[in-house]
Amino acid sequence: MMVSFSFLMVIAVLIFLMIALNFTKKTIYENSINYTTQIIRQVNYDIDNYIDYMENTSSLIAKSSDVAKYFFDEQQTDEELKEEKGRILTQFNTIMESRGDISNVAAVADNGRYIVNGDDGKLTDYINIEDLDWYQAAMSSKNGIAVSSSHVQNAIADSYKWVITLSRALVNNQTGEREGVFFVDLNYSAISDLCNNNTIGTKGYIFILDEDGNVIYHPKQQLMYGGLLVEHIDDIMACGSDYLEIDSNGESKLYTMSKSDKTGWIVVGAADTTELMKNNKQAQLMYFIVAACLLLAVLLISSLLSREITRPLRRLRDSMSMVEKGKFDKANVAVTTENEIGSLTKSFNVMTERIQSLMEQNVSAQQEKRRSEMRALQAQINPHFLYNTLDSIIWMSEAGQNEEVVLMTSALARLLRQSISNDKEQVTIQEEMNYVQSYLIIQKMRYKDKLEYSIEVDREIQNVQIIKFAIQPLVENAIYHGLKYKETKGNLNIRGYARGKKAYITITDDGGGMDEETLAHIFDEKVKKQKSSGVGVPNVQRRLQLYYGADYGISYISRKGAGTVATVTVPLKGGTDHE
Repeated sequence: MMVSFSFLMVIAVLIFLMIALNFTKKTIYENSINYTTQIIRQVNYDIDNYIDYMENTSSLIAKSSDVAKYFFDEQQTDEELKEEKGRILTQFNTIMESRGDISNVAAVADNGRYIVNGDDGKLTDYINIEDLDWYQAAMSSKNGIAVSSSHVQNAIADSYKWVITLSRALVNNQTGEREGVFFVDLNYSAISDLCNNNTIGTKGYIFILDEDGNVIYHPKQQLMYGGLLVEHIDDIMACGSDYLEIDSNGESKLYTMSKSDKTGWIVVGAADTTELMKNNKQAQLMYFIVAACLLLAVLLISSLLSREITRPLRRLRDSMSMVEKGKFDKANVAVTTENEIGSLTKSFNVMTERIQSLMEQNVSAQQEKRRSEMRALQAQINPHFLYNTLDSIIWMSEAGQNEEVVLMTSALARLLRQSISNDKEQVTIQEEMNYVQSYLIIQKMRYKDKLEYSIEVDREIQNVQIIKFAIQPLVENAIYHGLKYKETKGNLNIRGYARGKKAYITITDDGGGMDEETLAHIFDEKVKKQKSSGVGVPNVQRRLQLYYGADYGISYISRKGAGTVATVTVPLKGGTDHE
């Protein structure tokens, strides 16, 4: 009862503990996701505002009349072009001096005119700017504006920096066609500030990918290029939700993503799951301490209660142990209470007295029944076999085959003599082989050239004890089910030998064999057919194991069309009748 009470309470506490732990973990985990998601969305919003600001700045310059006249008005004089270029350069210088996050400001037209940074800025000679991705993106985009991923700007001479290019198509007002590009190269200072101003714990960080999964910004970009840091970009791009948890190299990271509708960039926050869940460990520790205290209290209380409740039950248990040992005279229990336990004790005392009386009667009856069954089993012989043998003797006598009549009659006499001899339940293997020899002599004379047999028994096991009629039913099965319907001559081999502490007798035939289904149910009890043997295989198996134990008996090996091997195993030192 103490164990039961304790077990139930332990189960209840554990269920509560698991629910509390899971709920707490889930809540903290969801709060962590919500927290990081809000940070990432804020960063994404700030970046969109930053890009909007840069687009507005680029719009002021790209759509100015000075830019339109300088790049597309072919009727301008050199003096007018110089004045317009000066005003454009002034705007460029103003932007670059006021914004530390801008590396380059330039405008390039298809007619060959361009302005890069200051008055001395030049484009590289070996690069066709019209072939660059950010140039083509601006020319082909719907609104004429494009934001590139991070790249090395190699279009400007003596300036090879990692930048993000915001490009805007220049429209020739006279033709209405896009005939150039104004672009601004942004360094990482503004984006880095936007990302670093929003922290995700002490180990977390924020990085940015473009629509194709290319890294636009990463605070540890040098480690990535050196192969010391690996981000699961493919998994992030394939993720269909706003967050993703990945375990790698013993570390667990929580990635939260927010995609910009404006730029298509994906802002990703990488947080250390262990750091996010540190409050969960504190909660777990508190839950475990409370659970341990509850369990100790339950064990103490259940021990005291069960000891008082189960004292009369223990006395009843001890009495039952005496009954198990057959000591019915010492099994009576003193009745000390008038409750349900006392009533049960009285009934137990009456029951033990009645059981003792019935057992004494039953043992005597079962012993006699068992002896009668054994005698009936040993006395059985197939009547059809007897009829057929007598018929064979009659037609051989009529044919004048006197020697064969004598031989078959002698064999039949020996067979019947052993069948009706009930003085012993076990015989030697040699005596059993003599019985089998008599049986086979008769069968050989009946089937003539269709049956050949051999018997080889090692001298070592000839005097080993075996139950009567253990081998003959197996031989009969081999003939009637294995060899009888064979078109050619059938061979039957009986061999006896010893291995270790066991004696083995094998009955091998080259008849039709059995399929796996038949072999699997060979020992199942079946309804006896009219021409079946009086002592069947299940009967023999039951008798063998009754005498010698479960490690002994009959085993079969057979294959359809290839014959059958039946093996009888008995102990070398004989068995005990476990009546």
